[in-house]
This record gives sequence, C-alpha cells and structure tokens, in this order.
Amino acid sequence: MEVPRQRFLSGEERVVDLVSRPYPYEMKADQNRATFPGLPNATRSSRFPRSAFTLIELLVVIAIIAILASLLMSSLATAKQKALSAACLSNLKQLQLCWHLYTHDNRDFVPPNNFIYDLSTGAAITGATLANTWCLGNTRTDTTTENIENGLLFQYNRSTAIYHCPADKSTVETADGTKLHQQRTRSYNMSQSLNGNPDLDYIPTSRKASEIVDPSPAKLFVFIDVHEDEILDSLFGIPTREPGYFRQDSWWDLPANRHSQGANFSFADGHVEHWRWASPKIFRSLPQKIDASDAREWKDYWRVQAAVRQKMK
Repeated sequence: MEVPRQRFLSGEERVVDLVSRPYPYEMKADQNRATFPGLPNATRSSRFPRSAFTLIELLVVIAIIAILASLLMSSLATAKQKALSAACLSNLKQLQLCWHLYTHDNRDFVPPNNFIYDLSTGAAITGATLANTWCLGNTRTDTTTENIENGLLFQYNRSTAIYHCPADKSTVETADGTKLHQQRTRSYNMSQSLNGNPDLDYIPTSRKASEIVDPSPAKLFVFIDVHEDEILDSLFGIPTREPGYFRQDSWWDLPANRHSQGANFSFADGHVEHWRWASPKIFRSLPQKIDASDAREWKDYWRVQAAVRQKMK
C-alpha cells in the first residue's frame, strides 16, 4: 500500500494558512454565540477583560489608609515633641556652660540673679543691683533682645536664641496686656538659690559655687523652663521647707508644662534633665495656691522645692 506523501507548503502558503485560521478567542466567541444566541459579537474590550474594585473593597482600602495615616501623624507629632525638648535641653546646657565660665572668671562667684518683680507693686524691685544680673527685663513685654545682651552671660555665648525654648509659642504683649504677634525672647529663669537679690535676705542663696553643698551640685537646679503664662522676671522663686517660711502652700513661680506635661532643668554640676509632672501645670494666679487634697500637685511641688537651698547657712 502506497503511503500518501505529505504535502509541504511553501512559505507564502504557510502565511496564508495561518492568517485564515481562527484565533482561539474567536472560536470561544463562536461557541458562546452558539450557546447563547443573544450574546453580542466579541469586541476588543471583551478579549482583554479588566478586574475592578467593588464598593466594599474600596471602602476597606480607604479605611486602612486612614488608619495608617493616623498612626503616622501620631508618630510624627511625638517625634516633633521630642525634638523640641531636645533643643530646649541643648539651650539649657549652653546657658549652664556660660554660668560655669562666669564662675571660673570671677573667683568662684556665681552670676548675680538680681532682677525680680515685686508681687505687691507689679514692678521690679528698685536698687543699683538691677544693672548687675545674668539677665534683665520682663520677657512678657520685651520686644527686643537688648535686655539679654546687657546680661552678664551674653559675653560667653552671643546667641540670643539659647534663652528661648523652641516649644514656647507665646508672644509679647503691651503694658495693658494686648497680645502682639512677635514671639518672646526668653523662656528660662535662674533659681533663687544662686546669688539672688541681696535685698531679699530671707531667701537662702549661695554667692559662690563652693557654697553649693545642700543640696549637692548634682541636685540643685540652676536654670528652669518656666510656664509661658506666668513668667515675668528672670528669677525663679519657691518657698523652702524650713518651718515658719511664708506661703509654703503656693507656687511663687510655675514651671513649664509644654514638654509632654513636663519641664527641663539644668543643674549646678553641668548636666540637664527633663522632668515629667505627675499633675499638669495650669496657670491660674500669681502666686498660685495648691489645693490641699491634690496629692499629685504636692508631689511635683515638693520635688522642685527639694532642688533649692533650704537654709541660710
């Protein structure tokens, strides 16, 4: 039996043959039309079907994005607060270095801390010593840095920015209390325990660094971050624990609360610290009496009180 020979197509015939054959999707379309007579002819969009989100899927995606965005914003806010606190601590560290340099240059005498307002008159205590202090002026009304530049520490660091906490957004005001848009120039005070106004002879104070013994230099604070609603002069006062001392139930000056419910300090040995408060610091009056039943506020008060000199000698 003779086997029929397979006919080989020429190149041109093969091209014609391939073109004339139906594509798979065309055969599929023909089958669909045969099964479903009402089905329209296949179009280009039906040959390449595209998937799409359902409404529920879209809502789920939007909800996930919203949750992630809220977590990110919270993290960014926390990071920003930490950065501002770190910058504030850096300012206090530089001021503390100026304080040490002054002490070294002046035979162990610490910088005078003489500029203080009299609560009974609302004006600065008069006297020649006012011109000889670490920083002059009322930061609430100072519209220039002149008082900082006239202070005794400015010669050691000629940057006025280190006197201001970057988290302090308060602005200056006029004598009658009208708020202006200009930011204040100072956020820090120096402790009453360090070469305070000699007219205030009832406040225990150290004239020399060698006199800082109780509390020790590592525990006695020098500069403190002060509450923006309370700050006036450049001295931070607080009653001591000594029996018979007046107004031992009140804040004379109120620490800041702007660093995650806390304030920053520098100490006589040169280190700086952040203190978080047990109770938020909200300014109400000057001086500000503490509620006898507020245990958390008393805890904060005693903590600050323990970081100042208690006895005259």
